[in-house]
Amino acid sequence: MTRLILLTLVGTLAVHAQQAPLSALEIVKRSVERDTRNFERFKDYTFHQFNEQKQLDKSGKVTRSERELDEVLMLGGRPYSRVLERNGKPLSEKENSREQAKLDKEAAKRAKESKRDQAKYEKERLEERRFTREIPDAFSFTMLNQETIDGLPVWKIQANPKPGFKPRDGRADLLKQVRGTLWIDQAGYQWVRADIDVIGTISWGLFVLRIPPGATISFAQTRVNEEVWLPKQIHVRADAKLALLKTFRMDLDVAYSNYRKFRAESQVLDVQEIPSPLANPK
Repeated sequence: MTRLILLTLVGTLAVHAQQAPLSALEIVKRSVERDTRNFERFKDYTFHQFNEQKQLDKSGKVTRSERELDEVLMLGGRPYSRVLERNGKPLSEKENSREQAKLDKEAAKRAKESKRDQAKYEKERLEERRFTREIPDAFSFTMLNQETIDGLPVWKIQANPKPGFKPRDGRADLLKQVRGTLWIDQAGYQWVRADIDVIGTISWGLFVLRIPPGATISFAQTRVNEEVWLPKQIHVRADAKLALLKTFRMDLDVAYSNYRKFRAESQVLDVQEIPSPLANPK
């Protein structure tokens, strides 16, 4: 009888342990692991990238607008962008020939790269993304509620910079300058959406470009070919300063579509068309 009671107690505790809700921190840790896998699979895909950049005056009126549609190919395991359209118009025959010549030249160059050069580029690629592993240590996470996005149940989690955070990777220093809200898929721990507020100055290129507090960044991801989550859309609104001199208000939208999976021999295996809300603006 005593043995039966103990077995029942152990079984009850095990069931409760399985049903215990995960903490916000544990959910984010799992999502970072999934992000690492997505990053590895990203290089197996080619896609279209639509960029629309606007400059605005102090009143919010658009003073300049540029749109470009690129095809991003994988050459030698690294992305290469080829322009397809500018400002809604296909390239002229002359421009298209020039783009093709540039592509052929780069493909030939990468085909001659040594294994050492390829390993170097791969190391640099991994280092650029390594700072994301420090996200769980850089923030304090708070569970807000549960919502639904595109039919997917998600956790909504607030991320605030953790005082005293000391990054191990220099690129992770920018994590101290932002806070955000994350929407994470409950089934696969994937980042469905993130809204980020810049609360400290972010600099790129030895202070060539500076983004002060007040900027907002949002991005969304989507599942492709039932195997990987890849970018869907990015939006940036910021008052930026170029070369410490010129200040301008920037509005940038990036939309990703037409994901296609390639093998090393560049054969298309699968195609998933993701409609772009920006590709045909009214």
